[in-house]
Amino acid sequence: MSTFDPDALECLAAIVEEGGFERAAQRLSITQSAVSQRLRALEAQVGTVLIVRSRPLKPTAAGQLMIKHAKMMRLLRADLDKDLKELAPSSAGQSREDERISVAINADSIATWALPALDPLAQGGLPIEIITDDQEVTHEWLREGQVLGCVTSLGQALRGCKMESLGGMDYVLVSSASFAREHCPKGINEHNFHHFPYVAFNRKDQLQHLFVTQAFGLPRVVLRQRFVPSSEGQVRAVKAGWGVSVLPELQVRERLERGELVNLVPRHALRVALYWHCWNLSSDVLDTLSRALREAAGRALHPPAVKGP
Repeated sequence: MSTFDPDALECLAAIVEEGGFERAAQRLSITQSAVSQRLRALEAQVGTVLIVRSRPLKPTAAGQLMIKHAKMMRLLRADLDKDLKELAPSSAGQSREDERISVAINADSIATWALPALDPLAQGGLPIEIITDDQEVTHEWLREGQVLGCVTSLGQALRGCKMESLGGMDYVLVSSASFAREHCPKGINEHNFHHFPYVAFNRKDQLQHLFVTQAFGLPRVVLRQRFVPSSEGQVRAVKAGWGVSVLPELQVRERLERGELVNLVPRHALRVALYWHCWNLSSDVLDTLSRALREAAGRALHPPAVKGP
C-alpha cells in the first residue's frame, strides 16, 4: 500500500476547502506554484486526476477518497496532540489552523443547542470547522468525505459510519404580532394558508411545505416563498413582517412568550428527528465530540422516539 505525502494530502484538501489554488496557497503559506506541484505529484502517485478544474473546483471520486484520508490523518494528529497534552503538556504544540476538524451541522441546531456543546472543545484548542446546511442534506458532506461527522435528519446509517439518535426538534408556524393582526387574526388554516409568503432557509428547505401538508392533511401544496439562508435571519425577517415561517420552537420560545411573535397554528408542531453520524473509527477526539453533542441534545431536544419490536 502506498504511503502518501501528508503535505500533498493537506494541499489537496485545502484546494477543495478554499475553492481554488490561490487561496489554498495563502492558507498553507506556500506559493501557488508549490500547490500545483504537490497536487501533480499526488495525482501521479495515485494514477488519476483528483480535481476537476471547473468553476467551482470539484474533487473526482478518487479525490474525495484522498480528501477523506487527509481528514482521517488530521483526526489521528488531533488524537495524538490530545494525548501528549495529558502526558506531557510542555511537549504538545499548538494545533495548526490548516488541519481543521470539520463537521456539518444544520443551521437550526447551530442557532439553538449545538454551539454550547462545542465550547469546551474549541476552548481546549481543537481547530474545529462547522459547515452549515439544511438538515436534510448535511449528510451529503459526510458521504463525500468532506467532514468527519454530521447532524442530520437522515435516520439511516451511511456506509463506514456509525449513527445515534439525538432527539426531536419541534417546529412551529409563526409571524410577527402586527402581521398576524393585519393578515390572519384567527390564525392560518387549510383555507387561507396559500395567501401568505413563507420565509424559507433556501430552495432545499422543505420544512414549510412539510408543516402545511401535515397540519392540514393535504397531499401537496404550492407556497410563495422568500429565502433567507440564516436561521437568525429568518427570525429577523419574520419580525420585520416579511411573512410567516416554520421555525424551531426552541429559537422562538421567548419571543412567543413576550408576544413579539404569534403561533399561527397552535394545535400543531412539526417534530423533526435529528441524528449524529460519524466515521466508524476509534478516536478520543471523535468520541469526545460525539459525547458533547449527545449530552447537549439530551438537554435541549425531545427524547428520541422508541422503536417498537
